[in-house]
Amino acid sequence: MIEEKILVIEDDIQIQNFMVYTLENAGFTVKGVACGQDGIDYMIRENADLILLDLGLPDMDGMDVLHKIREWSEVPIIIVSARDQDKEKAAALDDGADDYLTKPFSATELMARIRVALRHYYRMTNRKEKDIPDDTIYVNGELMLDNGRHMVQKNGEEIHFSPLEYNLLHLFMQNPGKVLTYHTILQKIWGEGYGEDTQVLRSVMASTRRKIEKNPAKPEYIQTEIGVGYRMREIEK
Repeated sequence: MIEEKILVIEDDIQIQNFMVYTLENAGFTVKGVACGQDGIDYMIRENADLILLDLGLPDMDGMDVLHKIREWSEVPIIIVSARDQDKEKAAALDDGADDYLTKPFSATELMARIRVALRHYYRMTNRKEKDIPDDTIYVNGELMLDNGRHMVQKNGEEIHFSPLEYNLLHLFMQNPGKVLTYHTILQKIWGEGYGEDTQVLRSVMASTRRKIEKNPAKPEYIQTEIGVGYRMREIEK
């Protein structure tokens, strides 16, 4: 039985009711609120396992809610908003959101994003709690990355990667289904002082795709989120 508790911060009552109904039917415990401060107060009193957060709230901007909750909580936060500007999506993801869902959306897409965010959160928090070195073997579709042996295989055949290509693929294998912004990738792979030059990232991404994709022009594994970054699809073998 699902025991996760989800907080929906959404002032459009029809959309809030739709999300609450969908999630309760899936077995979640759900709390819906219409104001940002009510959501913050609920998190302080009760906490939740995941938050669905609208940006256009009547009392405060959703980005302010995101910043306040991130001061003490790492629970997954999925932005649910009619705003579809790439800069706003990237800003939310860089400031701590786990995903960004643009209205309108289907119940199927909502549930898929929630499952990905929760899986990623539990995987990362378990690693932190146990302080386990990352010698994990990651599998996604035909791809296997054995970080303990520093090896990548596709369909059982080893593929040679440069250090940058390997680190890039490793980052995505750690975060399946999660949008990684250009800024996040540059900071993780090249370091804090690298800036915002995405040309080198695009170059390494192109060479990585040539090694893992059947058709690099139509990638199955690492897909482009135009103007924002990249997302690795979770693929069944």
